[in-house]
Parts: sequence; structure tokens; C-alpha cells
Amino acid sequence: MKRLFITAITAATAALSLVATAQAQTLRWASQGDTQTMDPHSQNHGLTNSINQMVYDYLVTRDKQLNLVPGLATGWEQVSPLKWRFKLRQGVKFHDGSTFDADDVLFSIARAKEPTSQISNYANSVGTAKKVDDYTVEFELTKPNPIFLEHIQTLFIMDKEWSEKNKATKPQDFKNKEETFAVLNANGTGAYMLVKREPGIRTTFRRNPNYWGKFEGNVQEVVFTPIANDATRTAALLSGEIDFVLDPPPRDVAKLRNSAGVKVIDGPENRVVFIGMDQQRDELQHGNVKGKNPFKDVRVRQALYHAIDIDTIKNKLMNGQSFPTGGSTPSPKAYFNDSKIESRLPFDMARAKQLLAEAGYPNGFETQLDCPNNRYIQDEEICIALAAMWEKIGVKLKVVAQPIVTYFPKLEKFEASMYMLGWGGSITDAETTLTPVMRNWQPPPSGVGFYNYGRSTNAKFDDLAAKSSVEADPAKRKELILAALTEWKEQVHTIPLHRQVIPWAARSNVTAVHRPDNYFIWEWVTIGK
Repeated sequence: MKRLFITAITAATAALSLVATAQAQTLRWASQGDTQTMDPHSQNHGLTNSINQMVYDYLVTRDKQLNLVPGLATGWEQVSPLKWRFKLRQGVKFHDGSTFDADDVLFSIARAKEPTSQISNYANSVGTAKKVDDYTVEFELTKPNPIFLEHIQTLFIMDKEWSEKNKATKPQDFKNKEETFAVLNANGTGAYMLVKREPGIRTTFRRNPNYWGKFEGNVQEVVFTPIANDATRTAALLSGEIDFVLDPPPRDVAKLRNSAGVKVIDGPENRVVFIGMDQQRDELQHGNVKGKNPFKDVRVRQALYHAIDIDTIKNKLMNGQSFPTGGSTPSPKAYFNDSKIESRLPFDMARAKQLLAEAGYPNGFETQLDCPNNRYIQDEEICIALAAMWEKIGVKLKVVAQPIVTYFPKLEKFEASMYMLGWGGSITDAETTLTPVMRNWQPPPSGVGFYNYGRSTNAKFDDLAAKSSVEADPAKRKELILAALTEWKEQVHTIPLHRQVIPWAARSNVTAVHRPDNYFIWEWVTIGK
């Protein structure tokens, strides 16, 4: 059987063969999914951001502990409550040799605000960028932003001239399958330069010889290969055909821990996985209930929550590698570790059936659950398990699992009646979940409610969340955040599942730094003999 796996991966990744002399400094790694695009402003997707971060830089970046540190800006100061000033790093070159300066910052911030940008909410939150001189930029805000620097850290800087030359002045319209020059090509200031992008096959990079930062590792070339099949991905690592796997299958982790030549690098991820429901349509797009939408009734949402046996998901599907939660943010730090928000509704099938009957669905109903099959750990398997649990209370689901390349455009078009989503990253503050994911949907380019794919509407919650976004007093802001998240929890606008524990797997000679945002930073990787 092992030979069959090795044969399969050899055929799928024959292009990974490299001359022996280059092996020591060539990093060959894999994940179940692929980066969605090389356009740094188009998609706000973990793996995509992680890879783009190797090519493009931020004004402010993060260290190994996720602390904010200088990037393309050497320093900054808050001049007044509504003004920030940044000093830019001089002597920095883009990969094509052009010079980085203030014009590139102004262009990039404006580009990130476009309607086709999935980070428009963050870009809008930093106000208007104005040029003081070639290496000084000021940001003028119309209202206070208590996490201004956190927002700045999400905005990649592009080359204005390169973008204009290649007609890539606006982010790719991903959901409508637009193709622009920036989708397959890149020109950043980052540690690695894009050599060739082959979607679904492999993407290759080489070290930037003119990088402004410091390399702690020895990786000269990077070859990234998406390998969707779990067994094939594991076999490739065990055989030595790849050096690193970002997402080893949970069921293979124990095996990998005890395999010669391989090691597992564990760490919790700052991400929450949850189920969303269409609460906007008067009749579900997918379902057998005519003339009304069951998900508009909080009792139905509560019933589904009560019917989830989260311990079975944790122990049997996640192999103990998850933290069940009742919270709706990537980190409990977002709600100050409040135990009431963290607690889950209990697993109670009798209560679930009672709630459905009270809502007018004593025999349940039918609908569709859309899930990715190459994004989160055991994503498709979890959806199948949920469907089995919910069938016990009469809610029959058709599970439609699909690759993220088709899954996320479907969500953006609001075509899912139920869906799985994970939300996380570097920021632990509540703001970057409240505004883009939970607030009432507003049309682009505001970014408000952009990821509220269920389009829930809650005036009380929205008012509290909006006020917390501009409240400068920490104590008052804490009260607003806790009140907002309590309201969201009570109304069960989404059904939280868990936070993932992320095990990375690597060959024994690979040294890497595991960060809670699950970003794999190549410049910190060392490949030994």
C-alpha cells in the first residue's frame, strides 16, 4: 500500500525532482489546499495571506510571538487622536528593481479599499493616507480607531508603477473569476520572489537577494505543491519527497510522531470554526420548507446547537486536537476570557426536539450544508458528522463538499443555506471579527459584514459592535464588546464548534517556527543535512 501511495505522489509531483546539490537549501512543502491568488488584496484567506506575505510586505509586521514590529516603516507615532505618522524604510527595492516610496503606500491603501478587495474593511479603518515627503506618510482618520496598528498590519504594499503598467490597479474580482496580471504574477519587496505560479499544480519561489530584512534560515528556493489527498500527502512526507506538511491529517499525527526521519510541531491556532445559516431569505434557496425560512427562528438555531455532540467531534474526528468553544471569536482574549461567553450550550437531544416542535417543525425539515473539503482540519468529515447528528432530530441535510476555489465564491454570492467557516489570523482583538464577520451586511466597499454570509440582522448587536469600533476608553470598550458578543451568543446567529490545534509535520532536519496564526515563515526555516 505504501508503494502505491509513493507511486501516486511521484506521478503527481514529478516536477518536484531537483538536482541533489540544491536539496539542502530547497524547501519542498505541501498543504491540502492551494493559494487562491497572488493578488494580495483580493482574498482574505489564511493560506493565501501566508504565502503572499513571503512576497509582499506590510508597513508593520509581526515577530515570532506575533508582536508588532517595524516592516516597511521604521517607526510611527500617533500625532493626535485622529492622525498617525509613519517613517518609511529607505533603500528598499521591489523585486523588479524599482524603488519603494510613499507613492506606493498611498496607491496600495487606496487599492485595498476597492469593492473587489476582501480587506476593504481594514483599509477603510485606517483613514486616508497622505504623502508628507517621499519617506513620510500620514494617516488621517474621521473617527478613533482603537486598533489602528492591527489594521495597518493587514495591508500589503504593492508597486504603483508595476500595477499601472500591468493594468492591475484594482484587486481581482475573485467571485466572478476575473483574471488579471496580478493573479499569476507578483512584484513585492518581500523575502522571496515569485518564479512561477501554476494553480493546482505547484508554485515556485526563490530568495530575494536584495531583501531589506534578515534571513535566519538557509532556504534559497521554495516549491509549494497542493496535495489534496490525505494519504498521498502523508506518504510524500514519509518518503522524503517533500520536507514539510502544513496540515497533516489528524488521524496520521500519531503515526508521524513515531516515524523515523519525521517530526511533528504542535501549536494552537488562533481560529474558530463555526456553522452559519441563511437568516436573510424569506424562503431557503435549498430546502423543502415553502414560504418561510426556519433559520429565522432562534429556536431552530438553538435546536441545532443543542443537537451537536461536540465531544464526539473532538475525540473521534479531531483526535483530541481541538478546543470546543461557545465563543465566536478566534481567541478567548477577544472577550477577556469571560467564562459565560466561552461556555457552550449543552448537548441535549430532548431539548433540541422540543425547540424544533415549538418552532413549528416537529418533524424537522430538509436543507443543504455547504462545506469546504480542503480548508480546515477534517472539514468535510465534520460536516458529514453534523448531518448525522441533526438527522436524529429530523433535520435532513444534503452535504455538498467542494474545494475552496469554488466554495468561497459561492459564499460570496450568498448561495449557501448553511455553511462552514473558519475565522482567525494574527489579531486576537474582537474588532476584526465583530465588524467584517458579524455586523449587519453593508454593500461594498465598506467591508462591514462582508463575511456575514448568513446575512443575519440584529440592530442591538450592530449598534454595540459599531460603538466598540470607535471607543477609545478601554473600560467602556470592554463593556461594549462583552455586551455585543453576549447578544450574538444568545441569538445563536452562528453555531460555534471549536478552535483547532495545528500540528505541522516535517522531516527531522527541518527547523521551523510555529505561530498561532498558522503562517509558515520561510525566512526562519533551516534545512539541515
